[in-house]
Amino acid sequence: MDPALLREREAFKKRAMATPTVEKKNRTEKAPPPPSRDDSQKKMRPPTAPKLDASTYKTMSGSSQYRFGVLAKIVKFMRTRHQDGDDHPLSIEEILDETNQLDIGQSVKNWLSGEALHNNPKIDVTPDGTKFSFKPVYKIKDGKSLMRLLKQHDLKGLGGILLEDVQESLPHCEKVLKNRAAEILFIIRPIDKKKILFYNDRTANFSVDDEFQKLWRSATVDAMDDAKIDEYLEKQGIRSMQDHGLKKPVPKRKKAANKKRQFKKPRDNEHLADVLETYEDNTLTQKGANPT
Repeated sequence: MDPALLREREAFKKRAMATPTVEKKNRTEKAPPPPSRDDSQKKMRPPTAPKLDASTYKTMSGSSQYRFGVLAKIVKFMRTRHQDGDDHPLSIEEILDETNQLDIGQSVKNWLSGEALHNNPKIDVTPDGTKFSFKPVYKIKDGKSLMRLLKQHDLKGLGGILLEDVQESLPHCEKVLKNRAAEILFIIRPIDKKKILFYNDRTANFSVDDEFQKLWRSATVDAMDDAKIDEYLEKQGIRSMQDHGLKKPVPKRKKAANKKRQFKKPRDNEHLADVLETYEDNTLTQKGANPT
């Protein structure tokens, strides 16, 4: 053989040995198909929570916010119903029907009828515990009952009544207040700007001199307590206020232990003591000599 060919053959083998090779698998094993574009997009999407529709949300029994939302809607409906003059009690089914809440869960319904409505201060329960009505602040139904309430507060010195409490308790409140405007005094409280109702006692009306009104308004005692007022009046020589107001309790003195009384002999006839003893002796002697 030609030596040049032998050299080329040896060089070829060296190059072949230096080059890495990959073995092919058998033709019977199928290679997995390349990932499609849709599969890659599915893997990239984050997992999403299941959608909640309105019916699914209303049946969630663990949501306390939802429960109290249902309760607040019921209380508001019962208040409006009472203000319109409807005060007959309703069952839980009738209340839910009127408030369009019949699709609530059974657990929420049991909570309303067994606990929430019974413990609510704005709801009154019938003796059998099956029906409910609104519980106002004052039990007044018309103008006469309102005036009786205001008179009682005036006689007992309880002050006025909040307008918002009257509006909540009295059906058709605006109409009644309009008809009784001459018998009621409206005062705005400066702290919170709320209106207070007082009974207008016409027997206490009297005219006050303008000069006295000016003097009264010029005297400011807001920053003074009773002790300072008494001190000022005493300096001015005014003692008419000393018997008014709260009296301070006077401590009681302890009584001394009762001792046996010792009767003392009279001291006026001490100079006749000897004469009296002689007289007594003679008297006894005579009685013994002349027995009866």
